[in-house]
Amino acid sequence: MSTKNDARQINLQDCAAEPIQIPGAIQPHGMLLVVAPDFQILQASLNTPGSSGKSSASPLPGKPLSQFLGEKNFRLLQAKLDSINIDDRLFHLGSISIPWQDDPAHPFDVLAHRHDNLLIIELESIEHYSDVEDFPSRVIDFIISLESKPRPEEISDIAAREVRRLSGFDRVLIYQFDVDWHGNVIAESRNDNLPAYLGHRFPASDIPAQARELYRTNRSRLIRDAAYIPVPISPAENPVTKRALDMSYCALRSVSPVHVEYMRNMGTAASMSFSIVRDGRLWGLISCHHVAPRWVSYSIRRACELVAQVLALQLAAAERQAMVEQRLQLRQYVSRLLASMAETDDFVTGLLKNPDDLLSVAGAAGAAVITRESCQMIGQSPSESDVREIAAWLAEHHADRKIIRINNLVAEFPPAERFKNIASGLLAASVSSFAGSYVMWFRPEVVQTVVWAGDPYKVPVHSKDGKIPARLNPRTSFAAWTEVVRGSAHPWSDAEVESVTELNAEAVGIVLRKAEAMAALSAELQRSNRELEAFSYSVSHDLRAPFRHITGYAELIRDYESSNLSERGKRYASIVIEAARDAGRLIDNLLSFSQMGRSTMQPMNIDLNQLVRETQADVMETEGAQRAIKWEVQPLPRTYGDLPMMRLAVRNFLSNAVKYTRDKGDTAHIVVRGHEDKNEITFEVQDNGVGFDMQYSDKLFGVFQRLHRMEEFAGTGIGLANVRRIVERHGGRVWASGEPGQGATFGFSIPKQQVSG
Repeated sequence: MSTKNDARQINLQDCAAEPIQIPGAIQPHGMLLVVAPDFQILQASLNTPGSSGKSSASPLPGKPLSQFLGEKNFRLLQAKLDSINIDDRLFHLGSISIPWQDDPAHPFDVLAHRHDNLLIIELESIEHYSDVEDFPSRVIDFIISLESKPRPEEISDIAAREVRRLSGFDRVLIYQFDVDWHGNVIAESRNDNLPAYLGHRFPASDIPAQARELYRTNRSRLIRDAAYIPVPISPAENPVTKRALDMSYCALRSVSPVHVEYMRNMGTAASMSFSIVRDGRLWGLISCHHVAPRWVSYSIRRACELVAQVLALQLAAAERQAMVEQRLQLRQYVSRLLASMAETDDFVTGLLKNPDDLLSVAGAAGAAVITRESCQMIGQSPSESDVREIAAWLAEHHADRKIIRINNLVAEFPPAERFKNIASGLLAASVSSFAGSYVMWFRPEVVQTVVWAGDPYKVPVHSKDGKIPARLNPRTSFAAWTEVVRGSAHPWSDAEVESVTELNAEAVGIVLRKAEAMAALSAELQRSNRELEAFSYSVSHDLRAPFRHITGYAELIRDYESSNLSERGKRYASIVIEAARDAGRLIDNLLSFSQMGRSTMQPMNIDLNQLVRETQADVMETEGAQRAIKWEVQPLPRTYGDLPMMRLAVRNFLSNAVKYTRDKGDTAHIVVRGHEDKNEITFEVQDNGVGFDMQYSDKLFGVFQRLHRMEEFAGTGIGLANVRRIVERHGGRVWASGEPGQGATFGFSIPKQQVSG
């Protein structure tokens, strides 16, 4: 059983195959002659003088044009032809009077053009002289009236009223073609003889592709009476070209029977149209309808055609002005984003630092930046898993494209159905050479109610065997037919795509420049690391042993020679021993820090609850003995990492909490807590100790950085630096917060998806 869509496809195919440019006939309100370069008549319409209504051939072919027109008219015509260069366009060569249909001196407008090296002359009957009064003034007034109207609908409304005033037609519609060639009525001027169609949509099948091409090349058409009987051209095949006459540029060209039936179904007996062409492309039409047959002189049609051309220019100017203003605004967003990226270490941070600009640069409701390392979203965006799925699909199906613009994501990527209310529109930019690295912008679904001028799904009339359409059957009703359209977002404009393209190109340049700088820095760091390893080796062998000797011999002096030392000497020996021990511990910690970055990680599942219990007991035994400490250990999640490294990190946090609550007058209170979300594991230790000033927080995790004097709290200044190195090797981050005298909180987060060490 055929569906409406099946029927529509059949009709579109049939319409595309109809030879409308070679109908072999003209409308009867004039005559047509095809003339050779020597002015010999090759073909003529059967309504030329001397032709019998019963005859199937015109007597004119083979005769000179002068014999038909008369010497005087012929000389005038020949003089005009010699003065201008006739091409495919229609040229008005003046008016003549010759015998026609019982009128011995019937007036005609003479129209001519050349095609296939043939001169085609059309004699269009003049029913009465009706030139436009004060035409220049009216054109100037019309143009001035358009200048203050910025919107296409306002400009079109003025043009519709002017064409109706010039032509006297009952209804004038102006409609614009969309990307699918449906015609949207944006302006209308009418009386009560015909119904209103403003805001309605006409389906693309009403004007198939080859008809649109005719409208583009021949921008004016009049159908004086839809009930006309076509007048054939004789002979049907041109004797020079050996084929049917191409009438694409003819004013009298007979139209398709389907279109005539379409007019009758629409309730119009006469129609006239003028093409709105912009930059060589058919933008829309001015379509005129009348309930009764109506003749319009060539001069008035030319005036209406000029209105259409002025309208096209004004529409282009208005659109360009709006485009310029939009581009200038978007350029500001791009500039701020580029400046932000240039100031930061990575482009992701630079983009997300200005979320409003990132959304505005594409007019989006949401955005996401996805790289190999991270996926971050702002605004109304799909979930991280959905964004990653989109990125994988883009990498598979659009790997060769830098910019991807999609207005109906569900149509191309069916899984988007579940989040189409957020991301029916997608604009994506590939920002690096790594597959799956994108900046994406999202727009929500816009549910549209479209009012069609009749059911757009035409049903074909089938042949008797029921298998193939015998002919096209145009719609018989043009009553409002409502359709709800889903799945699409508001389309991305060319200016928005251009701004994203510019941002992407500049961002790629920034990424490449920073990659080159990082490569150079990496080489320098590798050299420095090799020197540091050599230094560590030297420290290990050349300094540790002497400090052991100093400690050992100083202890021997204190223990065995104490009787020979004064009290001052004994005190000096103890100071030497303690200083040597501190130096040894410092060297050991420095070596540990150096080795922390080079040792191989062996990740495993870790129960943080058990690890904290073991570490807490060790810290209390070695550093918290005889202390009144209130521990509050909340339930902790499991994590995945290198156990010795994680033990050292946890011990540093707990040890610091114990150390810096030592001088509390009341009971020290230490809280250990943690949590997990879909992305990471977090661990924190909070105390009520001495705290610190947040303006110095950036120094906490540096090597040898201390915020308290050695005399107050002992330490080497390497413990927190070790924690940072451990956490960074797990792909995480560290932080601290505090206030002098109010305690401090130290924490780290590591992702669930671990980075191999």
